[in-house]
Amino acid sequence: MDPLIVDVHTHIYPPSYLALLSSRADPPLLHHPKPTSDNPKPSPRLIILPSDAPSANPNADPSTLGRPLTEDYSSLSHILQFMDQHRIRTSVLSLANPWLDFLTPDLAPSWARTVNEELESISYKNPGQIYFFGTLPLSAPIQEIVDSVTLLTSLPHCRGIILGTSGLGSGLDDPALKPVWAALEQSSLLIFIHPHYGLPTDVFGPRRNESGHVMPLSLGFPMETTIAMVRMFLVGVFDEHPRLRVLLAHAGGAVGALGERVQSCVEHERGYYSGTKAERIKGPKRSLKEVLKTNVWLDAISYGATGLRMAVELVGKERVMWGSDHPFFPPVGGSGDEEEKEWASVRTNVDAVRDAFREDEQGMKGVLGSNAVELLRLDRGSS
Repeated sequence: MDPLIVDVHTHIYPPSYLALLSSRADPPLLHHPKPTSDNPKPSPRLIILPSDAPSANPNADPSTLGRPLTEDYSSLSHILQFMDQHRIRTSVLSLANPWLDFLTPDLAPSWARTVNEELESISYKNPGQIYFFGTLPLSAPIQEIVDSVTLLTSLPHCRGIILGTSGLGSGLDDPALKPVWAALEQSSLLIFIHPHYGLPTDVFGPRRNESGHVMPLSLGFPMETTIAMVRMFLVGVFDEHPRLRVLLAHAGGAVGALGERVQSCVEHERGYYSGTKAERIKGPKRSLKEVLKTNVWLDAISYGATGLRMAVELVGKERVMWGSDHPFFPPVGGSGDEEEKEWASVRTNVDAVRDAFREDEQGMKGVLGSNAVELLRLDRGSS
């Protein structure tokens, strides 16, 4: 019998959001290429990264920029088909980046309500199969954001929020976020921290375009998450809000590899000590190791057993949960029958769990599904 699989890292652009993107002239936007004799029904192009914008590629054909928007990105029937094909019993959907970060303060609250209510409706119509992480209107006044947290707690299928690393625009160590952290701590909603903005493109060198999105996605995104988590830690977010619950995308980025180095640098930072005593008076009160073991969960998107074992060592096997990152990383080849194929990205991450837990069946079952069922209060079904 196949183990229960729950997908905590899976995205959707619901129809209302696509309509919003279609109305925009600047990224994020949905570009609709004109039909040609060679391509009479071109797919819309999803342009969400600044590096893919027409202004950043003045000599490029606009119909080649960004990603082709297939139905996997927005069609619930395709999502359910994908789940059935890969034996995923339950998915916790979240709006894909860049969420609502780009909206003006007057528009953000109403769009947050629209998107969250649409995801609640999808979940209600698919009991036991679909839950969701809500979206906050982060460009709105603080009280509107806090009110949005309160509203999300009233939606029966909402299990957390998805949060970009920019926060209100200045990062997750911004003191202006304190009322939001307090509201989220009180709500017990899980905070799914997800990258979007990456690193400055210059760090990838003058030949970066030759490898397409390889470096921004494989290096930029994980480092963005790592830096966001460390910034929260250093200013004492978890000291001030000890019951805050955070899920880090992509197995925590490089937190596992660099966490002990970060802690050592904290212990040796002269600016954290008094001038007369060898006593640390500034900086985080709790160690990063303690914060990771008590406040943090990781998804299992590591693409290999080595990275997954590091994630398990970092937070504990009960705090790692499987994800697919759907609809990104689909099968390549362009044969037109992607919905009939097994996604290699999914198989790789399932195999990584099985490889990492060869002699621990309960641990494997936990990461693939039961950890998420327990943490997120999901329907247990026949499991």
